[in-house]
Amino acid sequence: MTSAPARTVRSSETYFETVRRLSSAQKTAARGAPAYSIYVNRRVGRYLAAGAYRLGLTPNNVTTISAVFTFSAIGLLAIVEPSWLLGIVVWLLLAIGYAFDSADGQVARLRGGGSPSGEWLDHVIDAIKISTLHLAVLITAFTHFALNDPAWLLVPIGFTAVAAVSFFAMILNDLLKAKHAPLAPLSTAPRTFLRSLLGVPTDYGVLCLAFVLLGAPILFFGLYAVLFVANGLYLVLALSKWFRDMTALAGAGATRP
Repeated sequence: MTSAPARTVRSSETYFETVRRLSSAQKTAARGAPAYSIYVNRRVGRYLAAGAYRLGLTPNNVTTISAVFTFSAIGLLAIVEPSWLLGIVVWLLLAIGYAFDSADGQVARLRGGGSPSGEWLDHVIDAIKISTLHLAVLITAFTHFALNDPAWLLVPIGFTAVAAVSFFAMILNDLLKAKHAPLAPLSTAPRTFLRSLLGVPTDYGVLCLAFVLLGAPILFFGLYAVLFVANGLYLVLALSKWFRDMTALAGAGATRP
C-alpha cells in the first residue's frame, strides 16, 4: 500500500472503523503468549495504532514514542530514590511504552506492511530495553535497598541474563524457521486461556506492574525475585523444546517440495 491510499483511508473512515479494520487483520498470537500481552496490551496497542495511523505517524515514529516512554521509566528507576509515587510513575511509563511497542507493528499492517529497517529498529530497542531495565533494578537495589546479604544483587544480574537469552533465542527461532522450513505448516494447536494464565509470571506487562511496589522495597524485591525464578525455569523448559523444534527443521526441510 502506498502512502497516498493510506491518506485516503484516513480521511474516509472513522476512528472506530479503523479499529475494527485492524482487529479483523490482527496477527495470530503465539500459543504460549501470556495473558496480559494478549488480552490487555494488544488491545490497548490497537487503539493507539488506530490513532497513530489516522495522525499519519509511521511505524518508526510509534517505535520512537515507545522508546521515549520506556527509557524515561528506566532512567527514573536507576536515578530516583524509590517511593510509592515513583513506582506508579515507572509502571505507567513502562506500560505505555509496552502498548506503543505493540502498536508499531499494527500501524505497519494498516499501512500495508512494514520494512526491514523498521523491524530492525523495533528489535534493537527491545534488546536494549530488556537488559537495561534489570540493570536499573540492580543500581537502585545497590543504592537504596537495605538487603541483608549482597548476594541478593545477583538476582537482577541473573534476570538480565535470562531476559537477554530468552529474547535472542525467540528471535533466532523465527529466523531459522524462516530460513530452513519457510513452507512448513504453522502449529494448529489452540491457544487456551489457561495456558495464557500459566504464562503470566513470564509476562513483561506483569513485570512492569511489579514496580508499583517500589514504595515497599523489600516487598518489591521479593516479588521481583519470584518473577526471576519463574522466568528462569520457563527458559530452561523452553530451551529444551526449542532445541527439539530446531532438530525437527531438518526433517521439514527434507520433505519440502
